[in-house]
Amino acid sequence: MTQYPYPRIGIGVMIQNEQGEVLLGLRKSSHGTGEWSFPGGHLEMGETMFECAKREVAEETGLVVDDFELISVADELRYYESDGKHYVNIGIKAKYAGGEPQPLEPDKCAEWQWFSLDALPEKLFQGTELTITNFKRGKIYG
Repeated sequence: MTQYPYPRIGIGVMIQNEQGEVLLGLRKSSHGTGEWSFPGGHLEMGETMFECAKREVAEETGLVVDDFELISVADELRYYESDGKHYVNIGIKAKYAGGEPQPLEPDKCAEWQWFSLDALPEKLFQGTELTITNFKRGKIYG
């Protein structure tokens, strides 16, 4: 079990298409294998949350997004016992301008699919689940 001396910061990006569906990827590596997750990753030193969101979406899906909005901050602790990982998860909503998402990091994500917020897959990554819950409630932290 990897233990970090402090929580890490993860950025998850909620992208909705014209039908209101959200983009989710099936995770293959690190913690949360087999769970569906928003595109995203670690905030890097000297990088803003919105810069991270734009970079991670481009690296993972090839999509270009903009018009960012902070929609969630949550403590992600589901993987602490199994993997020694505690994350502060920051949910960012980004504007989708079109294009088809591609699995550009196939070692980390098997595929991308669009899902209705009312018909999500059963196994959601905790950070994604918390962001969706906060978004639906209209609360940043909860």
